[in-house]
Amino acid sequence: MAFNEENALLTPMGQLGIIGMAGCKEITDKVNNYLIEWRDDAENGTFEIEHCCSRFSTGEAKGLIKKSVRGHDLFIICDVFNYGVKYKMYNMEVPMSPDDHYQDLKRIIAASGGKARRITVIMPMLYEGRQHRRVSRESLDCAMALQELAHIGVSNVITFDAHDPRVQNAIPLIGFDNVQPKYQMIKALMHTVDGVKLDRDNVTIISPDEGGMSRCIYYSSVLGLDLGMFYKRRDYAKIVKGRNPIISHEYLGGDIEGKDVIIVDDIISSGDSVIDIAEQLKAKKVRRVFVFASFGLFTDGLARFDEAYNNHFFEKIFTTNLVYRPEGLNTREWYAEVDMSKYIAYIINTLNYDRSMSDLLDPVKRINKLLGKAN
Repeated sequence: MAFNEENALLTPMGQLGIIGMAGCKEITDKVNNYLIEWRDDAENGTFEIEHCCSRFSTGEAKGLIKKSVRGHDLFIICDVFNYGVKYKMYNMEVPMSPDDHYQDLKRIIAASGGKARRITVIMPMLYEGRQHRRVSRESLDCAMALQELAHIGVSNVITFDAHDPRVQNAIPLIGFDNVQPKYQMIKALMHTVDGVKLDRDNVTIISPDEGGMSRCIYYSSVLGLDLGMFYKRRDYAKIVKGRNPIISHEYLGGDIEGKDVIIVDDIISSGDSVIDIAEQLKAKKVRRVFVFASFGLFTDGLARFDEAYNNHFFEKIFTTNLVYRPEGLNTREWYAEVDMSKYIAYIINTLNYDRSMSDLLDPVKRINKLLGKAN
C-alpha cells in the first residue's frame, strides 16, 4: 500500500505518537518501524514516545510521559496479560497482573494531562474480557473498565477477537473496534504447512463450543468449507476455578474421516479443551488437526502440548504475537507464530489520517486474493 502517495493529500488528525506499555516493546518497535518506512513525519526519527511507570518500594506507582504530547494523536498499546513483567514490592519480585497493567494504562492516560488531541487504546486481549456478562450477584468488570476509559478521555478502543463483542454496548458514545486476525491465520497456515488444500473435499472447520460458532461460520462461508462443532457438557452442580467443569465434548457434524480439520478458537488457556477435542478428532480418523487461536496463554505450561503433539493429536498450533508468549514456546516444533505488527501499523496509520477502516476490518478481498495465488 503506497501510504506516502495516499497521505500526501490528507491531513493527520494530530502529530502521531505511539506509547507501548510495559511488556509491549517488541511489537511496538515493529509497528514503529513500519510507520517510519511508510511516512516521513516522525519526530526525531521515531513515533514512539518515552514514558515510564516507576514504582515505590511499597508497590505504589506513578506514570510519567517524558515529552509534551499537546495536540498529539496518541495510540497506547497495552498487553494486560504480560506476566513476564515484574516489579519490586517490599523487596519481593512480583509479576504484573492484569489489574497492575490496567492501572498503569490509566496512569499514562492521566499523565497526558488532557493535552493530547485524541487517545486510542489498543488492547489486543480485552481486560476482563471473559467476565463480560452478569449471571447472578457478580461484578461486570469488562464493562466497568470500558466505561472508566471513556470517562478519563479515551476516544477509541481497539481490541482483537473479543470474547463477546457485545460488551461494547457499555460505551455507546466512543469508538470500539473488534478486529479479527482471520486473514493472517489463513496466510500463516498456507505459508507454514505443505499440501493444505482449502476446499470442501479436504478441510473442515471445527468450533470447540457453541459460543465460538460465529467466527467459525465466517471461515466456513469465506473459504467454502464444511462446518462442525463440539458441544460442551458441563457439571452445573459444581464450580471449579470460577466455572462449571466440563464433563465431556460431544461432536456434532458430518463425516470428517480422511480430512484436515481446523479448530478455531479465541483463547488457549490451560489447553484441556483443545487437546481433548484434538484427541477425539484423531479417533475419528481425520488426516491432520490444526488449531487457530488468537491468544495462546498456555496457563498450565507447555508440557501437556508437547505430550499431545508426540501422541500425534495435532500438527500445528497457530497463535498471534498480540500477547505475551511463555518462554520456550517459539522453539516448539508444533508452534507457529502469527505476526500482527504490520496489521496494527495499518490500523494506526489509517486512523491517524481519519480514514475508514472498513477494508481493514473485512479481509474477504485479501483472503480471495491469497487463495487465488495459491491456486
